[in-house]
Amino acid sequence: MPFSDFHGNAEIVHRLRDMLARERFPHAVVLAGGHGCGKYTLALMLAQALNCLSPVTTDGLPDFCGKCANCTRIAQSADLDALFTEAVEARENMREADKKETRLFVQTHPDVLVIPPDPPQMMIKVDQVRRVIETIYYRPAEGRERVYIFTDSAFMKEAANSLLKVLEEPPEFATIFLLTENAGELLPTIRSRSMVFQLCALSAEEIERYLAENRPEWKAAERALVARLCEGAVGRARSFDLAVYVAARAHAIAILNSALRGGEHSELFKITESYRAGAEGREKTEQLIRTLYSLLRDLASIEAGAPELVRNSDIASELKRMAESADFQWITAASDRLAEVERGMRRNLLRSLSLDAFAGALEKG
Repeated sequence: MPFSDFHGNAEIVHRLRDMLARERFPHAVVLAGGHGCGKYTLALMLAQALNCLSPVTTDGLPDFCGKCANCTRIAQSADLDALFTEAVEARENMREADKKETRLFVQTHPDVLVIPPDPPQMMIKVDQVRRVIETIYYRPAEGRERVYIFTDSAFMKEAANSLLKVLEEPPEFATIFLLTENAGELLPTIRSRSMVFQLCALSAEEIERYLAENRPEWKAAERALVARLCEGAVGRARSFDLAVYVAARAHAIAILNSALRGGEHSELFKITESYRAGAEGREKTEQLIRTLYSLLRDLASIEAGAPELVRNSDIASELKRMAESADFQWITAASDRLAEVERGMRRNLLRSLSLDAFAGALEKG
């Protein structure tokens, strides 16, 4: 998978490769952009280019072969979600004393360390940064460059301050990538010691062309829907589970209609009762919450007189009927209540009751 396989942001990719060619690659790089825009994929590609044993040139700029031992081992980190889940499960199987002192990392190559946010707070913790500090000043074992990839910008205060010390005096053979949806979440002192690149969203037409090649089993209308829902993020489009989304959306519409119409709630209770405890139930509830936010945003667009911004375009007529009963005040209240449901999930409140309360509190009847 050479750089030519990266979708979108050609100018930024060209600039990064040009710095590689001139051996002026920065020691700290911030890659900013929405979820699924390719930040992690690009960071891994650059890690491969920095460590490729048989580097090649394409379009007059450095590239990686994708076949040597370094390239293939670094590429094994591509499925971050699966490796993260594996690391969490491994920690859960430890003794209680060891579990408390163990932090999460993903590493498929001795010189490339991926640092994800550590659960349950889902933040980068100081012990993770200390691991970076302990290893960053040793020369690479099998590559030319040590590479560290922080996959999130949610740093605990002490962790951010510790990282700052490394950025002030980085070794010449190490590169740190900081991935974030919003560069403003990082400390100004961290940003000032890094080079920031903002990855832009692709157009819906570009996403549709990509899906036509990679998801030919989908109909044109389905590809158009996914392209709008993914908001220009090709990574989200690539892994989008349309069946799961449509099922969650049916539940979300039923919940919103129950709140808007009032009256009998037997259908609502049947739906919310299916949102049980456990990891599977949590994932299902998170999908429902994301879908509810998507529908509320569409209702707000219709209320504002901008129906062209509706993302769930395949059910536009149904959304217009719902919008006749939903004004801005109700939509705002619904968004606030949904945020309370999210907070309740973090406190392990019973999900079915939280969803019932959400619909009941917004009832207009």
